[in-house]
Amino acid sequence: MFKRSTPILASFNEAQTIAFYTQQLGFAFCTNNNGYLIFERDGINVHLFRCNDPEAGRNMGCYIYVTDIETLYREYQALNLIHPNGPLQMMPWGLRQFAVVDNNGNIFYFADDKPVDEAGA
Repeated sequence: MFKRSTPILASFNEAQTIAFYTQQLGFAFCTNNNGYLIFERDGINVHLFRCNDPEAGRNMGCYIYVTDIETLYREYQALNLIHPNGPLQMMPWGLRQFAVVDNNGNIFYFADDKPVDEAGA
C-alpha cells in the first residue's frame, strides 16, 4: 500500500540551507515556496519548512535507505559531514548505517537494509 515517504524538517536559514543541501549533500534545489524548501536526489525528496523557534525544530530527522552505502559514505566523509557518533557500522537492529547532521541540526541516518549476509558486515 505505502509507496514512499517524504521527510519535512526544520530550516532556520533559507540561504544556508539551500547552500548546504546543494553543495554538501548533493541534492538538487527544486523550489522555495515562501520559505518551504524542496530538494531532490535520486528520486528522494526532502522538504524543509521555515522555523523561527529552535525549540520547535529540535530532534528532527529521518532515515534514507540507499544502495551502495560505501560510496555515499566516502562522499560525505571527504566533505567531513559524518557525525562523530555516526560512522558507518552494522547496528544491532540489522541496518548498516551512518549519520549526518545538516546545518539546522536535523539528523539523517543513511542506511542499507540488505540482510547481513548480503551486506558483508
